[in-house]
Amino acid sequence: MKAYNLPMIGTCKHCGLIFEVKLIHNGFNYSSYAYCDTCGITALLSGWAKRWPQGVEFIQAEIPVEMEAHLAPCTCGGKSTKGNAPRCRNCRQPIDAKDAAVYLEERSPGTKSDRWWQCNWHGLYCVIIEDRKAEDNFRES
Repeated sequence: MKAYNLPMIGTCKHCGLIFEVKLIHNGFNYSSYAYCDTCGITALLSGWAKRWPQGVEFIQAEIPVEMEAHLAPCTCGGKSTKGNAPRCRNCRQPIDAKDAAVYLEERSPGTKSDRWWQCNWHGLYCVIIEDRKAEDNFRES
């Protein structure tokens, strides 16, 4: 799975850390996502994954709650669950989706005249902070 835009630079409003951000369009990527509740790493789940759990709806946005039980724990010990946000790797505070509009829209061509960023962490777009991601991290059967 890949990011479709050039890396962007964001800043944590809590600790001032400057970080790289990659924007993922889950429609183009044919993926779903969740963020870890502890460290904020992005779990990207391919709609083509052979291990996609039966009975769990595939959506090109944040995972449905039914997917939570099928995901492996994060390497930090946290859980990738619905309703989380990406987090700063330094202070682990959530990144505000509305604040992210400043750097996400600034580097995206063709968006100068209209706001396009969804300003939330459950829609079509997700982000990967400093390449911190887990791909198809389904639990072992």
